[in-house]
Amino acid sequence: MNIIDELKWRGAVNQTTDEAALHDLTDKKQIGLYCGVDPTGDSLHIGHLIPFMMLKRFQLAGHHPVIVIGGGTGSIGDPSGKNSERKLQTMEQVHHNEDALSEQMHRLFGTENFRIVNNYDWLSKFSLLAFLRDYGKLFNVNTMLNKEVVASRLEVGISFTEFTYQILQSVDFLHLYQHEDVQLQIGGADQWGNITAGIDLIHKIEGPDAPAFALTIPLMLKADGTKFGKTAGGAIWLDPEKTSPYEFYQFWLNQDDRDVVKYLKYFTFLSQDEIADLAEKVKTAPEKREAQRRLAAEVTSFVHGPEAVKQAEHISAALFSGDVKALTAAEIEQGFADVPSMTVTSAAENIVEWLVATKIEPSKRQAREDVTNGAITVNGDRIRDLDFTLDPKAAFDGRYVLVRRGKKRYFLAHVTD
Repeated sequence: MNIIDELKWRGAVNQTTDEAALHDLTDKKQIGLYCGVDPTGDSLHIGHLIPFMMLKRFQLAGHHPVIVIGGGTGSIGDPSGKNSERKLQTMEQVHHNEDALSEQMHRLFGTENFRIVNNYDWLSKFSLLAFLRDYGKLFNVNTMLNKEVVASRLEVGISFTEFTYQILQSVDFLHLYQHEDVQLQIGGADQWGNITAGIDLIHKIEGPDAPAFALTIPLMLKADGTKFGKTAGGAIWLDPEKTSPYEFYQFWLNQDDRDVVKYLKYFTFLSQDEIADLAEKVKTAPEKREAQRRLAAEVTSFVHGPEAVKQAEHISAALFSGDVKALTAAEIEQGFADVPSMTVTSAAENIVEWLVATKIEPSKRQAREDVTNGAITVNGDRIRDLDFTLDPKAAFDGRYVLVRRGKKRYFLAHVTD
């Protein structure tokens, strides 16, 4: 199947310039294509996966993806439709973010048939006069003002700095067309104006028949109408230090039945037959959540590796059964990151005194009652003895004490020396 046909089947195409010509080109040759990301932070989040999944599919089909890290554009900001200017970062912070993002993208794409470039390498070489003479003369201000990404900001105001972003991104496309054999730029639906401005620049300099194309991705909304990737807890990061692999796995596992097939098409590399089979199971046995489990496993494996999937599944099984003894300290840290926590010393103490000191219990009377009634488990063991001495270093490498009060309420104590 042609890559464009596959992308359309997966619901991944919003707009294209001359789709028939792009389809024909990808049939005839392995093309170069790119997507840009500005180093505004030191980690990608799942929103970035949307265009990067497109690049990955092209890569698997034999095409040549390039990722542009916007060391140049990221230092000035992008008028992305928000009602405020992007906060400028120090170049030291920009360089730190560039290194972190490059490492993450190499994990997703490997090193074969894939390149990361930085637009600072060519944008920083322009003098102001050369920039205005060579490129500024080729952009009509009226046309730039009509681009949605700029027009949406005119009412609240936009600086000249961010206004020029469109020209800089166009120069990126021209540079990659000339030096990296790139014919296609991919981006979100809000980037259509910037991408087509780049095509216009290529046609003005290289000729109207130069094969340069745009492809944008639909805005991804959940069945309830809210934007995909937004959660009450904030962004879902690809950095395991910001969002643990278990939390990442759980995010995908908890997707709505109405959304899961769409996400299987977009975020996995499963075949049409495999996805059709899972879609049928959503209809006939939704309580088994097989589609969600497969989605969680596939995306987690792509981002964090197969071992992270095994670990996440192990944590999930232990939490479902209540048998936490088999978990490692690292799995305890991931699985109980969101429960109430406190810091304790490593000194052994009577269970009643310890429960009150950690504020897990409000009083000694309540603590004694809960222990006697079997409502307290420590590290997976039910405690009924009021004279029990709790040793904080007895389990989980001496790093944690996990307490469950009642059936579901957990507390995690971090042990210090």
